[in-house]
Amino acid sequence: MSSETLSDTPRIERLIALAERLIAALEGDIAVLKEGRTAELSTNDPEIQKLTAVYGREAQGFDPRIAQSAPGPLRQRFIAITAKFREVLQMHARMIARVKNASEGMVRAIAAEVERTNAPMRTYGPRPGYAPQSSGAMVFNKIV
Repeated sequence: MSSETLSDTPRIERLIALAERLIAALEGDIAVLKEGRTAELSTNDPEIQKLTAVYGREAQGFDPRIAQSAPGPLRQRFIAITAKFREVLQMHARMIARVKNASEGMVRAIAAEVERTNAPMRTYGPRPGYAPQSSGAMVFNKIV
């Protein structure tokens, strides 16, 4: 790789700007999830999804040597924003997992309650007009 392509300051600036916008959206989602309003998630917005796709393409083709050859303050800004982005992504993933586990738990609890209420009432004695069903197994005794 030539030295010209290793000093790509505009690309680093672009990644920093994209990461800052995504961090703002994710932090907004975290606040909304803490309040329990999942319908208001900004990551469901098509614009944020496009921004995520653009960031993914930019980051995928990014060579770490470009950041290493960047000027000191820019490199420090890039490292700081990348660390913050990683931290916010992890927090967002934990919040989404909590909401998912809670909602799945509620669905399971409701299904169990519906099954319990629809199950026939079992008593200790036979009901009138109730004939016990055969298990289908036959027992052979050589003595009788």
